Amino acid sequence: MKGKYFVLIGLIAGVVSLAVMIGFVGQGNVRGAEIFWQEKVEQTVVIKEKDGKAELYGLKGVKGGPNPTLISRTSFAYVLTIINEGQNPHQLYIESFNVTTKILKPKDQDTIIIVPEKEGTYSYYDIIGGKEEMGKLEIVSVVPSDEFQGIWRDLI
Repeated sequence: MKGKYFVLIGLIAGVVSLAVMIGFVGQGNVRGAEIFWQEKVEQTVVIKEKDGKAELYGLKGVKGGPNPTLISRTSFAYVLTIINEGQNPHQLYIESFNVTTKILKPKDQDTIIIVPEKEGTYSYYDIIGGKEEMGKLEIVSVVPSDEFQGIWRDLI
């Protein structure tokens, strides 16, 4: 009778061990090279001047202008490249993230990177010569897993 219990316990332990190994390996934890890339949204915009006023126009990854709403996802790196095609210096600032470009002289460019963790709508400004709002940056959650934190985020 003890032999039957020993076999049954061994069988259950073997099945559980197999399931754990499949889960561990299936998450990419046993690899010679990294298979997970940092998710990112890349956009490029240009600053132009019209009637002495700075306006933003999309060049890559952004539709419309002047001053379009820029859109990105939570938990993704947001890479924004700004090119100054105007005649005057400009400096772009995004509220709540407290990030700015360097002072962009004509024909200069700069890249800013943020990793937003929550949804929201934030204004962006040209802060040279006064803090004038140019448009909005909207951060959205696309799938529920964008909101996961801690170990749950690692299990995706």
